[in-house]
Amino acid sequence: MSEAKIYSINGPVVKVKDVSNFQMLEMVYVGHKELMGEVIGINEHFTTIQVYESTTSVKVGEPIIKTDLPLSATLGPGILTNIFDGIQRPLKEMSELAGMYVTEGKGINALNETKKWDVTLKVKKGDVLKSGEIYATCPETSLIEHRFLVPVGTEGTVTDIKVNGAYALNDVIVVLTDKNGLKHSLTLMQKWPIRKARPVAQRKVISVPLITGQRVIDTFFPIAKGGAAAVPGGFGAGKTMTQHQLAKWCDADIIVYVGCGERGNEMTQVLEEFSELVDPKSHKPLTDRTVLIANTSNMPVAAREASIYTGITLAEYYRDMGYHVAVMADSTSRWAEALREISGRLEEMPAEEGFPAYLPSRISQFYERAGFVETLSGQPGSVTLIGAVSPQGADFSEPVTQNTKRFVRSFWALDKSLAYARHFPAINWNISYSEYMDDLKKWYDTNIDRKFVILRAEMLSILHEETQLMEIVKLIGSDVLPDDQKLTLEIARVIRVGFLQQNAFHPEDTYVPFEKQFKMLQLISYLNIKAKEVVATRRTIRAVLQTGIFDEIIKIKYDVKNSELEVLDTYYAKIDAALASVQ
Repeated sequence: MSEAKIYSINGPVVKVKDVSNFQMLEMVYVGHKELMGEVIGINEHFTTIQVYESTTSVKVGEPIIKTDLPLSATLGPGILTNIFDGIQRPLKEMSELAGMYVTEGKGINALNETKKWDVTLKVKKGDVLKSGEIYATCPETSLIEHRFLVPVGTEGTVTDIKVNGAYALNDVIVVLTDKNGLKHSLTLMQKWPIRKARPVAQRKVISVPLITGQRVIDTFFPIAKGGAAAVPGGFGAGKTMTQHQLAKWCDADIIVYVGCGERGNEMTQVLEEFSELVDPKSHKPLTDRTVLIANTSNMPVAAREASIYTGITLAEYYRDMGYHVAVMADSTSRWAEALREISGRLEEMPAEEGFPAYLPSRISQFYERAGFVETLSGQPGSVTLIGAVSPQGADFSEPVTQNTKRFVRSFWALDKSLAYARHFPAINWNISYSEYMDDLKKWYDTNIDRKFVILRAEMLSILHEETQLMEIVKLIGSDVLPDDQKLTLEIARVIRVGFLQQNAFHPEDTYVPFEKQFKMLQLISYLNIKAKEVVATRRTIRAVLQTGIFDEIIKIKYDVKNSELEVLDTYYAKIDAALASVQ
């Protein structure tokens, strides 16, 4: 290793003068504390380094050590259940060594390299292995089997192999000999550059929804497995809580939750909640299929920029094993602010609102790593990206929100007025959208019912009609409306309160199976049709409302258990009886 000296320090940006042997995106160690850094700029005279830890007390003239390696994530068993910072340092181990505040310098491995794992070999001598194929497995948690993959760029014939047993991360368990006679040792661990997408055999057409159990998302604004969604909203609109619900209940195999620049108390809440939660499918701790990356607002700003890439790299690793992974990034606005701060220290020409000119390309590079793929081992896997956006003053015209809209196909716009009215999730149905409906229609027709897409369009039409009618009501009051339009307002209220509004603290309402969602839509549609027939016979909307059937349909979400969906079929007779009694 060769050494260079620090020439200047400007926050997380360090420069080296007249040293020409650095490479772009090379990882280096800065100063006597050996802080982790990355080369981000090289010109004739200066090499610019972005430091991922606090540069307080670092001095000019201290050494910089080359590694000739890119900034990489350590991949192996032990990732799940763990909590890392933005550059994959385990926070539990760091707190044991240094207390509650993150320390500088290397010395702590990302994964426990002494722990033994119960490994089962899946190959034998003479087998020919290619990149990405599985050569061994071990139970990483009670829910997830860890599958060891042949590193990318490595292939050959198995010439030496260990027996099944307990091994540490650095133990060699398989030796491959390639066609040139070179030997390659396979252990339980590998590394991968975080800024480089892992390769796949092919990208597949998106065709399966990510079921979240949240009615407004699953029914009105769905996201596909392998898709990308944005959750924009002002302060207090419920971005973090929406992502918590998705992380708890969506049907992904593994959750990667990236707390990027959020407040420390919010990440504390995530850690406490997730440690207490039970996975609804397996009844095991939810943390057994979750990895948390916590880079809060008081941590070094450069590591915040790296945390997004660390999270997506870990997700791609598990995708390559054949799992469906959901990444929650909270929030990409804080990540963009980190880009802006570093760009300012680099004295780059600012673009709109001070953000760097390359902001759109960085956002696109992140969201493009989502996808439903066939892995190198021939298995299906996916990475679904859900990024929160925090526009200042809830202004959706600002650069991060607008550029994010260009690269995602589901847009769940949170409305502060809905949140203040206690309507959660506070997704505004008038400005939110999903472009995945055409891709998912075949799945809905096959697995739910051909009527589902029609019912969804009918409900959205009623809600949009309500929005137009409310403009009239605000001007001259509701008394001037004819009864059929008053009925539209009442049906819209049933949709809003009885279907879109969901109580995360109610055992039957926090998660709703898709079958129940569809049956609820059918009931609301039936109520609309039958009530229209009654109103058409010159009986008043007031008389119809006095039957109480509208409020009874609203309370279905609480009254009918998710395990007793056959009860919903009895409500058709209740609607008929109630409306038949109208005088």
